[in-house]
Amino acid sequence: MIIEIFLFSMFSLFALISSLMVITLKNAVHSVLFLILVFCNVAGLLLLLGAEFLSFMLLIVYVGAIAVLFLFVVMMLNIKIDLLDLSSISLIPLGLMIFSSLFFQFNPTIKEFYIYKSIYQQPIIVSWIAEERFLSNIKVIGGVLYTDYSLLFLLSSLILLIAMIGVIVLTMHQRTDVKKQQIETQLIRNPKGAVKFVRLRK
Repeated sequence: MIIEIFLFSMFSLFALISSLMVITLKNAVHSVLFLILVFCNVAGLLLLLGAEFLSFMLLIVYVGAIAVLFLFVVMMLNIKIDLLDLSSISLIPLGLMIFSSLFFQFNPTIKEFYIYKSIYQQPIIVSWIAEERFLSNIKVIGGVLYTDYSLLFLLSSLILLIAMIGVIVLTMHQRTDVKKQQIETQLIRNPKGAVKFVRLRK
């Protein structure tokens, strides 16, 4: 139980720090990467709370599709100049107002979390024989996904990979002052003149 509370605290702390980095960083690509880290930490929290289906769906849908789409759009736009020059001090009242409203909404539900109520309860004896025979929803969905729909799953991941490579290629800037290898020139070169022996005077 102490390990679960430690993991819950670590995931919560990392999610909070990552969310603060999302709204404070000026580089849009870094903000999207920290947003992906927020999704991963929230998925870990859901997994600890017993909602494993929501946890893996968060990874598949948000991290695998929406966050990658955000990254594609940011890389394609190639934003380098901040159009809105807002000071951090002017955003503090708005942030405090949003934080207070969300805190008062979620405060009654924090007390109902199983991970905090279990500290004051008696330890639960788990029957591992029953757990071995019990099939969770993740096992059933994984069995169907990787057997009947494995081809569609692999094709979707291949499409995302091709799209990511395409965006990287499109956003690469070709510089003229950079020395590059010319493979065709190297292949037609005479190998006898490639090495030159020089005798130095003693």
